[in-house]
Amino acid sequence: MLFVRHNSNVSHAKDHGHAANAWFFVLLICAVCVVVPPDLTRAQALPSAPEGSFTIAVIPDTQAYTHGSGGEVTNAVFESNVNWIVDNLDSQRIAFVTHVGDVVDELSSTGEWTVARGLMDNLHGEVPYGISPGNHDMSSPGSTEVYQGYFGAARYTGFDWYGGCYDGDPNLPYHSGNNANSYQLFSAEGHDFIMLHVECNAPDGVLAWADAVLDEHSDRIAIVTTHMYLGPILKPVDEQGYYDDPKGVMQWCKTHIVNGGNSGQEMWDECFSRHANLALILCGDQSRTQTLHLEQTGDHGNTVHSLLSDYMYNSGPMRLLRFLPDENLLEVITYNTQLGELCEGTILVPEIEMHQFTIPLALPEPGTLGLLVGGLLFFPRRLSRKSGAMRKGAAVTADISDT
Repeated sequence: MLFVRHNSNVSHAKDHGHAANAWFFVLLICAVCVVVPPDLTRAQALPSAPEGSFTIAVIPDTQAYTHGSGGEVTNAVFESNVNWIVDNLDSQRIAFVTHVGDVVDELSSTGEWTVARGLMDNLHGEVPYGISPGNHDMSSPGSTEVYQGYFGAARYTGFDWYGGCYDGDPNLPYHSGNNANSYQLFSAEGHDFIMLHVECNAPDGVLAWADAVLDEHSDRIAIVTTHMYLGPILKPVDEQGYYDDPKGVMQWCKTHIVNGGNSGQEMWDECFSRHANLALILCGDQSRTQTLHLEQTGDHGNTVHSLLSDYMYNSGPMRLLRFLPDENLLEVITYNTQLGELCEGTILVPEIEMHQFTIPLALPEPGTLGLLVGGLLFFPRRLSRKSGAMRKGAAVTADISDT
């Protein structure tokens, strides 16, 4: 497992242990693995995405940018990010938009929800998108009733890119169902993707559903967005711990206290790690960390890159994931849409290479079912969550000398 702390385009179709594992995380800033895109400097406008590339826009937590004056609620950062996305769909070859959660700050604020719904309306019908509800978007026991009222499944069923959602627990009608957990299907530059949006600290029923969805779509490259995944490994005992404690996959929860929520580590162990087609996990939640990059190895030898972005309390930069299939690269771009410039650093994380960097990422050739991972050709399959038995295909040794 490789831990990189960056300190703290286009068809649209349980708070538990694991402390002993903390030492596996290696703090690393390495130009061999992570490099700054050479053509991006603060003085330049963001260049258009090159031909053959495509972009996924990632909207980090928008909760802290909400302001109310005289009864009017506004969110200038959220508005700027969404409007910029719409205006740059073509030039940046944006194929999908994902919100990592904490859409609002106050769960009971009708004004905040109304503004959020109105802003996301700007994307509606323009580009496929999904939302992973954060802890501020639900109650501590895990009810997403309010969220469902503004972003329920009926809002999306008319789009061919909308795959569906978790039906929920009939014994807890407002927990987890009605689009609180959802998936979307899209294609870009001949590559087929499944985007899976999983709520904060998703309980076991959601993970079983997610497991089945990823299995059903094992012929697609998978990306997961879930709100709370990277940050302090153990729950900090004081404020300073949120800044200084060891960082990695989190082993504590904020929500679903009643029905057994799962930490990031448990979600990885019980679901995410078992899927050979999983390439990325995107998250937010931790503004006192702001940016992290973690490399994990799945059960099939596949490398999974997890990326945290939460620039809350700054001026609101967002993330652009620019896929360059011909170069086997993923550019991670942190861009401030209000200022029209790249984020070169923040007070908390001043180094530019923590915000602008490149990850080696080889996508499978369009139309192929195998994923080439370090000399092994993995055909889509998974491990049973109960037995760990191999299913759906096998791994075969591949000669990659001419690949």
